[in-house]
Amino acid sequence: MSSFYMPVRVFEEKDAVAHHAKDIKALGNKALLVTGRHSAKSCGAYDDVVEALTGEGMRYALFDEIEENPSTETIMKARDLGVAEQVDVVIGIGGGSPMDAAKAIALMIYHKEADISYLYQADADSHALPIVAIPTTCGTGSEVTAVSVLTDHSKGVKKSIPHKIFADLALLDGTYVGRAPKQVIANTAIDAYAHLCESYLNTKASAYSKMCVDAGLRTWAKSKDILEGKREAKEADYNNMLRASMFAGMAIAHTATSLPHGFSYTLTYELGMPHGVAVGFFLGGYLAHADAEDRAYLLETAGFSDVEDYRRLYQAICRPGEVAEELLERALGSILENPAKRGAVPYACNEEDLRDMTYDLINHMV
Repeated sequence: MSSFYMPVRVFEEKDAVAHHAKDIKALGNKALLVTGRHSAKSCGAYDDVVEALTGEGMRYALFDEIEENPSTETIMKARDLGVAEQVDVVIGIGGGSPMDAAKAIALMIYHKEADISYLYQADADSHALPIVAIPTTCGTGSEVTAVSVLTDHSKGVKKSIPHKIFADLALLDGTYVGRAPKQVIANTAIDAYAHLCESYLNTKASAYSKMCVDAGLRTWAKSKDILEGKREAKEADYNNMLRASMFAGMAIAHTATSLPHGFSYTLTYELGMPHGVAVGFFLGGYLAHADAEDRAYLLETAGFSDVEDYRRLYQAICRPGEVAEELLERALGSILENPAKRGAVPYACNEEDLRDMTYDLINHMV
């Protein structure tokens, strides 16, 4: 059986926030703005949202303490602010961390009497306040997924909460991506490509999810030469980058991610390695073990000649640096202990294969 479900209303255009202020207003009267400390303001998105809200007579409160890989403690701190301010809609502005956090915060404000354990309570009610997602990077696709990945310091892990929470409204404007640092664009673009590959090479893949993958790969390829430094980006390129990320998000919303993401969490948690860099570290190995026809499709449609071509670009633009063997072993162990991630792999994959994937980039350093 195949199915397709995408409940998020997506608008992509220049000045999307201003043009859809009334759509935001339809969701509530007072908003909690969820951002990181700097990026939402530096790219102009925060000011655009404030102007849209005030123009519609909406009140708002700001929580701008979302860290990269947000912690459950941060979620609860924001929840307390939202409850105290009596907000009825949550607006996540930024990359994956603020948007993922916004979902969890909306959940916990709705369940204001619940404690922190509710975030990972698998059988709990998942109703949440309405959510608006405004992406400012081109990698996560969180604006169209139901996923919220948090860091649980009490257990020393980074993982998705079991609640499936979609935004109600996603407003995409490539202008914000164009104001992001080039390194952020590179890191998040690799994350988007990984989403496309992991969704396609997945036991849950269907004709519908692959439709999103194909659109995403072809859109992603249009801006690959910018990542390579062959030309400067234009406005249309930033729109393409953001659209490719959105298609990739739609794809993983139906399949979830697979091994590269599973491996990556150890490097992110232990080294503070940016998410896209950590995922891309293991993507070459995942592709190298795939069926030859699938591998060729995923690489060539995105503009790569082979796996080695991907490895070269990744190392050039993401510069992952050295990773200790101890951490690689820990990453491998996390997958060996995770049957769900292994079960997503659509090809034969024993412990020796997993080890080869883990050390793939180390064995092919240029």
